[in-house]
Amino acid sequence: MAYVIPQLTVMTLRPLHDRIIVERQEPSEQRVGGIIVPDSAREKPQQGTVIAVGLGKRNENGDRVAPDVAPGDTILFGKYSGQDITLEGVTYLIMKEDDVLAISDRAQAGGR
Repeated sequence: MAYVIPQLTVMTLRPLHDRIIVERQEPSEQRVGGIIVPDSAREKPQQGTVIAVGLGKRNENGDRVAPDVAPGDTILFGKYSGQDITLEGVTYLIMKEDDVLAISDRAQAGGR
């Protein structure tokens, strides 16, 4: 279920604490044995680009711990991570930083 938030843009939406806003990366056309899989049967992508990051959570001493992810990072996350929201017709995912499984270094490594 996606929440529709009218009259907001990503620029005015700032995640709190250790939450991040992610735009899912759509995979290229999926084929199984040469058959094109319809959109209704496709799984949601588990890879996305970080759009915005909260300031981080606080540790037991009350100090803020900076997030490991930054806007522009490409991340991998679990299948059932986060909550879908829709802003101006675009669906984003808000999740906790703990739901991030890995950060892809492909962009930093020159596309290797």
